[in-house]
Amino acid sequence: MRQTIPPNTASASDKALAELRMENQLLRARLDDLLEQAHRNQNIMARHQSFDLKIIGASQFRELISCIFSSLAIMSELDVVTLHLIDPRQDLQQMLSDLRIDLNEFPHLHFIRHENELQTAGLPMQKPGLGRYQPPLHQFLFQSCAHKPQSIAIIPLQRQNKLIGYLNIGSFSPERFLPTMATDFIERLGLIIAVCLENVINNERLTYIGLTDPLTNVSNRRYVEQRIREEIGRARRQRYGIACLYLDIDHFKQINDRYGHQGGDDVLCEVARRIKAELRLSDTLGRFGGEEFVVLLVNANLQDAMLVAERIRRSIADTAFPLSATGNCSTTISIGLTTVSERHNLGEATLVARDMLLRADRALYEAKRNGRNQVRCE
Repeated sequence: MRQTIPPNTASASDKALAELRMENQLLRARLDDLLEQAHRNQNIMARHQSFDLKIIGASQFRELISCIFSSLAIMSELDVVTLHLIDPRQDLQQMLSDLRIDLNEFPHLHFIRHENELQTAGLPMQKPGLGRYQPPLHQFLFQSCAHKPQSIAIIPLQRQNKLIGYLNIGSFSPERFLPTMATDFIERLGLIIAVCLENVINNERLTYIGLTDPLTNVSNRRYVEQRIREEIGRARRQRYGIACLYLDIDHFKQINDRYGHQGGDDVLCEVARRIKAELRLSDTLGRFGGEEFVVLLVNANLQDAMLVAERIRRSIADTAFPLSATGNCSTTISIGLTTVSERHNLGEATLVARDMLLRADRALYEAKRNGRNQVRCE
């Protein structure tokens, strides 16, 4: 005998089956979403790991800053990134300039003397601050950005309980950074960048110390000789001339005898400062020992070099030197000058460099023999 299922029972069974299928589809869709999210998270983690390895591996300041402004923005899909470093005595900027790092390459890198310059009322000092961009409070942080962000994260950079700067990131989306969001990841980012900054700055300082005259804070002889060889090769490739000045303070022994060695040191430091004031960032100044200095002028002909040499000579002869102990001291300087033109830049760079220095040195002694306080050219 054939058994039949009551209509109501069949309908209930079909409905349950349909609901089960619907629930299964929802679960599958949810699982697909979770898998897609997992893949996205995996990609994000891979990008962040790649970024971490890149900045940790940076050994030079330029390399690290370039990575922060380019790789970080791409990796985190940021619209704006700025960095403010605290440099109370401006010695960091001076060191980077002496190491021939042109800070104009990084328009979103700023140096401040003290955190108060950032109008720190309301800015985070320990933990990152997230929220909407507020012009009265945040415009100083994003002054170099043509288009201001809608939401921002202000990340204090701390090392050994000391604030060394701020990393400021922003998005054109007002919902990207909200005050209610967790900051664990952003704190980790700030910590890694602070450690890397400290590391590369210390590396640059070690390099700077090894290439710098400790008294005058200009380059030492080893660095100038290295730079001359490098510049001879670069001038040859790019087809321009270079010039070399050999400078010697006149009657320096008399200064030491009259004012003591401290007075002599004061004069050396001030002479170095005045020479440097007449040079471009691309030029090189070094102390060769005693009272002798050498200047390398890049992309300069004889006329250019004579103008620079005369400016240096006048700046030293026309104004007395203040001494730290007491009184003032007047002095002059003799300068020998030579050039290497494009068509004469031939042969091994070391030999060209040696010959250029010898010719400048001969011109210097010609200036000495002819009465000092003058520029002579060979």
